[in-house]
Amino acid sequence: MTALNFAIPGGIGAILAGLMFALLKGDRKSAVDMVVHVFLAVVMAIFIAFLAAKAIENPGGFTEILVGGLLSGVLYSLVALGFVLIFKASGVFNYAQGAMVLVAGLALVRSLDFLTAKGVATIAAVPLAILFSGAVMALCAFVIEKWVLRPLLNQDGLTLFMSTIGATFVLEGLAQMIFGSGVYPLKLFPTDPMILLENVFPGGILVNKLDVWGGVIAGVLVATLAAFFQYTKTGRALRAVADDHAAAQSVGIPISWIWFIVWLVAGIVALVAATVWGTKLGVQFSITFLALKALPVLIIGGFTSVPGAIAGGLIVGAGEKLAELYLGEIIGGGIEYWFAYVLALAVLLVRPQGLFGEKIIERI
Repeated sequence: MTALNFAIPGGIGAILAGLMFALLKGDRKSAVDMVVHVFLAVVMAIFIAFLAAKAIENPGGFTEILVGGLLSGVLYSLVALGFVLIFKASGVFNYAQGAMVLVAGLALVRSLDFLTAKGVATIAAVPLAILFSGAVMALCAFVIEKWVLRPLLNQDGLTLFMSTIGATFVLEGLAQMIFGSGVYPLKLFPTDPMILLENVFPGGILVNKLDVWGGVIAGVLVATLAAFFQYTKTGRALRAVADDHAAAQSVGIPISWIWFIVWLVAGIVALVAATVWGTKLGVQFSITFLALKALPVLIIGGFTSVPGAIAGGLIVGAGEKLAELYLGEIIGGGIEYWFAYVLALAVLLVRPQGLFGEKIIERI
């Protein structure tokens, strides 16, 4: 408790000093900003000092919770990547991304069940089911681009956002009508636990193999997407469309084709997320609510940053697990359900564009 005893009065003193300095200058807005920033800094310093004390007390247990949280955060990032891709190319928050994960998961698991029931070997059924699911996501991308986005070209962002909400309900209803509405288990990755760092900590640390697989997949996916946006002609066209639809169209960039490509890529990302989350939770309707879990990840990392989606997921995953374990015994349980949103609110107060987002400066 020594760190807390010094941090709390020191933080209060810093807040009061900053407030008095700003008020003496006659700038009330600066005074409020100063109080908010210093308050958040003090709270974060106290939390970090508290975690540091727990890490020193039990390094093995702390490392196990931290690694587990980081790997869980990677799974959040897989869903957030789809949002980032759509937003980078169209400036639209795609509320339908969670529904796209559901569609991809249902198409995958039901086609896999059908093939195995027909006697197809698993080693051949899995790639065939993945190809079928990819074709379903391509069809979704084509339909959304042609009948939802194309009629709304050059409309304001709110109109496009509302259209994605409508697409969400359509995709959810059609997917469950065609593929069923039950809970379907998916076993594409091992889910048994494994022990790491046995030579470092007594007994090692326990992690889930599925979380490790999710981390590897997310790393490969991010590297591929970063190379795609940076080094391909289509990737550069996507960035041009994101900056200004009208200007991109005036120089000959086909907006409809670009939107189809980006929704297709987002659908493939949704398929990858469905394979991991379907193995973890089973493919079911509640998987659509991953969109809500990805929202604080996007706010923290930035809506326009692919690496930010990964960083935001890591921060949320580790933060909520550590807070649940160490703060739960002090202020009660259930912290991991709301901790990410509080953290996102704190980031909004300090850096509205996110930690890795682009700061937009407009001339008037």
